[in-house]
Amino acid sequence: MYGTVEGNANEGFKVYTSADQKNWTDKGYALKKGQSFGEKGFWAPQVFEYKKKFYMAYVANEEIAIAISDNPLGPFRQEVKTSLQAPVKQIDPFVYFDTDGKIYLYHVRLQQGNRLFVAEMKKDLSAILPETLKECISADFGWENTAKANWPVAEGPTVLKRDGLYYLFYTANDFRNPDYAVGFATSKSPVGPWEKFSGNPVLSRKDIGINGTGHGDFYKDKNGALNYVLHTHNSENSVSKRRTATIKVDFIKETGSFQKPAPNFKTFRFLQTKE
Repeated sequence: MYGTVEGNANEGFKVYTSADQKNWTDKGYALKKGQSFGEKGFWAPQVFEYKKKFYMAYVANEEIAIAISDNPLGPFRQEVKTSLQAPVKQIDPFVYFDTDGKIYLYHVRLQQGNRLFVAEMKKDLSAILPETLKECISADFGWENTAKANWPVAEGPTVLKRDGLYYLFYTANDFRNPDYAVGFATSKSPVGPWEKFSGNPVLSRKDIGINGTGHGDFYKDKNGALNYVLHTHNSENSVSKRRTATIKVDFIKETGSFQKPAPNFKTFRFLQTKE
């Protein structure tokens, strides 16, 4: 498990391991400042295996970079310390490998709000193909901007594909807002157009009684069940240090062939760290 080291996000990313997915052990820094791109603001890592190597897509200096390691514990490094080139600041990378062999980078661009984009990537993951860049969604519904901020936020993308349909999960509102919550949109193509689910949000403080639910990723447990790992506010009155939690997610068949992702609220639990 990897995540932003809140309170010390200028040093890199720590990694935690677990045998039971309940109790977690701190294994130190998987990526350390100085060994890869970035001087500050190490946020939102995603780790995946590709061509027998482990890759970490992450944010530093409000730019996206990708580092490589032979081991999931790290160290993740870059021979050339550089970020993915873009004309704007960008955060929250999610690299998606489609079944046809194409690779996509879902990410947030900071322009008139936090807005979700997608672009096809080069096979070596060194850059996007600029001509493929498309905007996916922005925060334009009431639940997505409850503070009525001038800078609306949609961020934290994660993509799943089921029966030929793409599900783009995202989190809306500023992370400091108690209404930070998760919704999803669907498309028949990895690049859209995307249709937001009419029942959004599907995970919020109204569902579990905890403020600031969102910006997660999916994984399967040892029984093959789908889980969503996310962060929340520390308490009802405090945002930091944010806490890590998991919740099981089922897909429920709706009208026709559409399957709706449905978090099982009874399975929500916080993770514990061994000292």
